[in-house]
Amino acid sequence: MTPTAALETPAPLKPAESRSRAAQVQKIVSSGGVEAWLVEDYAVPLVAVEFAFKGGASQDPAGKPGTANLLSGLLDEGAGPYDAEGFHRALDEDAIELSFSADRDNFHGRLQTLSRNVAPAFSLMRLAVNEARLDDEPFKRVSSQIAASLKREVNDPDHVASRAFREKAYLGHPYGRPVRGDLDVLPTLTRDDLVDLRTAVFARETLKIAVVGAIDAEALKRHLDDVFGALPQAAGLIATPEAEFSSLGQRFVVDVDVPQSTIRFGRPGLAQRDPDFFAGMVVNHVLGGGVFSARLFREVREKRGLAYSVYSQLLNYDHGAMLYGGTSTKNERAAESMAVIEAEIRNLSEVGPTEEELDKAKKYLIGSYALRFDTSTKIASQLLHLQTDGFDVDQLDERNRRIAAATMEDAKRAAKRLFGDASLLVAVAGRPVGM
Repeated sequence: MTPTAALETPAPLKPAESRSRAAQVQKIVSSGGVEAWLVEDYAVPLVAVEFAFKGGASQDPAGKPGTANLLSGLLDEGAGPYDAEGFHRALDEDAIELSFSADRDNFHGRLQTLSRNVAPAFSLMRLAVNEARLDDEPFKRVSSQIAASLKREVNDPDHVASRAFREKAYLGHPYGRPVRGDLDVLPTLTRDDLVDLRTAVFARETLKIAVVGAIDAEALKRHLDDVFGALPQAAGLIATPEAEFSSLGQRFVVDVDVPQSTIRFGRPGLAQRDPDFFAGMVVNHVLGGGVFSARLFREVREKRGLAYSVYSQLLNYDHGAMLYGGTSTKNERAAESMAVIEAEIRNLSEVGPTEEELDKAKKYLIGSYALRFDTSTKIASQLLHLQTDGFDVDQLDERNRRIAAATMEDAKRAAKRLFGDASLLVAVAGRPVGM
């Protein structure tokens, strides 16, 4: 069985089989004080581990975006006694999948293994976390791979529009910087930059861990101490300021010689702990939640044939939140597409959803939630997200209850707050006519 098979193997955390997802989660603490959330499942001989340290790309040094991303690409490129080739051979021999990544707020690690290989899997993870070599050869190779990817994105309208939008939305803030870095900055990054960031970020006080699979609490505790016990307790993070949404009501066009305009639009959102967040989730689903019944899909695609795809979503970070959406359309129809999008946002703000829209959105959001728990890796990912977002395990059950409780009054209030006067920040890559 390969690591890919582990990704596809069902696990038992399903609503039809349990009245409470939260009740299936054990909170454990090792003798060394390392905490984790565990769901034991012996139906299949697999173990999935997800962990994260607070502090991702927002901790990149000033003027050096991409530092955390480069570090994440090097942790499994040689560690302890193994060079890069030897480390990957050790992973492959036992069908172990180990990877790292950095987003804007967190530095992630992921481990997937057969239960019979738990010991060597955790041993290799320990080496990557504590003794990554950051050797010169893989440093140059991974840097070159990132650079090649960034070069391909220079003329990619999706990337260009998204990057321009984020830079304008979060002017001067770490969230406005590219997570994967810049072509002109990447060659200036040094091994010392990576070591300094690792030293600042890898600490137990911000560590969150989720484990799902065929492993008991006592065995897991021993492995957690082995992997994370030697890390310093305190992190050396740079404080990230609250992000103010900028450039609302403005439009920015980046000239790209393509027949279609790629559009990104947005405005300030609702924080996850805002009392109106769940009602806001429902009205956003009504607007552009990626289903055929969403207003933007009906008005932009079905009725007018302006675009194949159009969407909106709520994005939440530790220090900011936004309503974010996008579409692609012919250059000569870009202005018309934006006019339709703005009209639907304005209507939802002023009138709110219909009873039928509210009911359909709630049923979809509640019913589809189970799809996030149909494999061990998905369950571990959901448990980790809750922890990094600062929620307790009861949020596993509370989420659907809060959605079900949203009334029409709640939805209209949330729509007014979320959509406001329908003014948007818009970034376009292409040659849009009339914008």
